[in-house]
Amino acid sequence: MKKYANAMLLAALGCTLLAGCGKTEAETEAEKTETTAATETAAETETETEAAEVAPEGMARNNLTGEWIAEDVAGKRPLALMIENTYDAWPHYGIERADIVYECPVEGSITRYMALFQDYSGMDRIGNVRSCRPYYVDFAAEYDAIYAHFGECIFAFDILEKIDDLDALEGQVENLAFYRTSDMNAPHNAYVSSDGINAAIEYKGYDTNMAEGFGEHYNFAKDDENVILDNGYDAVVVEPGYRIDKPWFVYNPEDGLYYRYAFGREEKDAVTGNQLAYKNVILQGVNYTMYTGSGTEFDDKYLNIDCYSGGTGQYITNGKAIDITWSKDSMTSPTRYFDADGNEITVNQGKTWVCVVLNEDADRVHFYSSEDEFNNRSAE
Repeated sequence: MKKYANAMLLAALGCTLLAGCGKTEAETEAEKTETTAATETAAETETETEAAEVAPEGMARNNLTGEWIAEDVAGKRPLALMIENTYDAWPHYGIERADIVYECPVEGSITRYMALFQDYSGMDRIGNVRSCRPYYVDFAAEYDAIYAHFGECIFAFDILEKIDDLDALEGQVENLAFYRTSDMNAPHNAYVSSDGINAAIEYKGYDTNMAEGFGEHYNFAKDDENVILDNGYDAVVVEPGYRIDKPWFVYNPEDGLYYRYAFGREEKDAVTGNQLAYKNVILQGVNYTMYTGSGTEFDDKYLNIDCYSGGTGQYITNGKAIDITWSKDSMTSPTRYFDADGNEITVNQGKTWVCVVLNEDADRVHFYSSEDEFNNRSAE
């Protein structure tokens, strides 16, 4: 393309020089202007052609990671699955396959996960699965996800009416999608399979194709781009500050991933035995109130996390962190993250773990320049 454009440019210049003899100065200047305009147009066309992304055959971008996956999978709605995070529920099955994991506080200072899967095919056991909280629905909706959960708190009824969801307590859906095992004690023994989820989706009549208007969730880096936070601060170890599981992430410079620990040990997938690892970690600070108005014993028992008013946080990748702000405009609009200059951040391709942190616990969030510094920290 470059050789062709250069040849055309030289030919145009040659014709201009030959034709210029015997012409008036005004005519010559006019032709020069036309030649310059033609040259600029050719250069712009060349740049646009070079910038146009060509997908590998049969592939498309994964909206959750920015990476190439099978085209037929990329166009499907993701699965958002509620997963319990207590010591009794460990180990989790299939969570390593999730592209994005949200960790949010629930009652009693424990946390619960919502795992997002773009491709959950061929999975026999995923979970365990627990109940819904309203703010997880707000997050699931921004991905056009089909949301699977085992029941819900009383305050989630209204918001669940706004999305496509699979509730284990909903008659036939429970028989199709969910099952219990004998190797775990109830209520920690409910799981789903890919075949069961697909059967339940078919029973409910949900459209499995991604709706128009939903695309890549983050502003992902290009294939040949690696986001290095040169102006950031050291974040070799990241401590989100949750009170019960007390998790932390450790950066491995050899593969550029953050490895997850909680409850004092490596957090592993029970299916593969691999430790969970992520390219990006996002801490999102939020305010909250307590739900009231039900006239039941559940008033003031459940968190009402504010997913819309915006706030601050951190983006962490490649051993560094930067301060960010975030905003979310509507239920189905994505949460956007911005740097100190107000520009939307570029996120590295790969898996992401989002820690939703209560602002009142911001002083429990810590970043360390090395594992030695982390190991020698003062106990809280």
